[in-house]
Amino acid sequence: MKLQQLRYIWEVAHHDLNVSATAQSLYTSQPGISKQIRLLEDELGVEVFSRSGKHLTRITPAGEAILKTAGEILRKVESIKQVAQEFSNEKKGSLSIATTHTQARYALPQVIESFINEYPEVSLHMHQGTPMQISEMAADGTVDFAIATEAMELFSDLIMMPCYRWNRCIVVPRNHPLCQVSNLTLEEVAKHPIVTYVFGFTGRSKLDEAFINRGLAPKVVFTAADADVIKTYVRLGLGIGIIAKMAYNEEVDSDLVALDASHLFDSSVTKIGFRRGTFLRGFMYDFLEQFAPGGRITRLQPLDNVMLILVVHRRTTKSIHFKRIFVANITNERL
Repeated sequence: MKLQQLRYIWEVAHHDLNVSATAQSLYTSQPGISKQIRLLEDELGVEVFSRSGKHLTRITPAGEAILKTAGEILRKVESIKQVAQEFSNEKKGSLSIATTHTQARYALPQVIESFINEYPEVSLHMHQGTPMQISEMAADGTVDFAIATEAMELFSDLIMMPCYRWNRCIVVPRNHPLCQVSNLTLEEVAKHPIVTYVFGFTGRSKLDEAFINRGLAPKVVFTAADADVIKTYVRLGLGIGIIAKMAYNEEVDSDLVALDASHLFDSSVTKIGFRRGTFLRGFMYDFLEQFAPGGRITRLQPLDNVMLILVVHRRTTKSIHFKRIFVANITNERL
């Protein structure tokens, strides 16, 4: 059994069983991948994939179990590479982040600009998706960090650090009747058609809870994952918009009025998550520190047979502590 064979079956499974696409992504030949998969199956005595002619049709039950273990092995191999890179050149490497549009557009730019200036030799890759998708990417090791408000608590193998609290505002055209309301209530809001986030995005669950708790059934006429799209349809008169307060810019959105809604809805917490057992390099720690400056470790919990020798080479107490983050639970005192 070879690591290359494990990588081939892992990549084929993550390319929708398309061997041709897998070969292109790995810069190798389709027949070479097919041959190595067959050799692995012959050695194991079971099929990883079911076939119809020359085409792979599904992952077998045995294949599901094999792929799970293969993924764990490949992640450990990647961790070994990260350790070696940290010793050879601690300011060079790659960092992949999965997040939602709102975080990428409004919360991350300053952090990323500062990070790139400090680490010009680190290649930064950003993936966008739904909170569920980005949490899955972090859980299966596709990305290093996932940043979102929703869904990450559903994945027990992710360590999550709270970053900051935020709330919502209601955006309306300048001549809208709500601009004349001195004491904004949920009852007043519910009288108007609403344009807001798709369920599962950007704290939408908190919004729904607030109306349900008051026995209200607002008319949501349009939903989108992007605050800019929501504002566009508010301008068209489709309804009032409920968006993250950070998504409103007084200069860019001067034709709209932002009404504070922090007293109407519970605040939401954006978190950054990463897989348990991840070896965090120095620049990864610095990114976490910039995005969640109040984070701290509360207690260490040994995981599996992780070797703490991996963390002792850092020169400062701060870095040594955070290097151990992969065996820690994290809280944020500001929250």
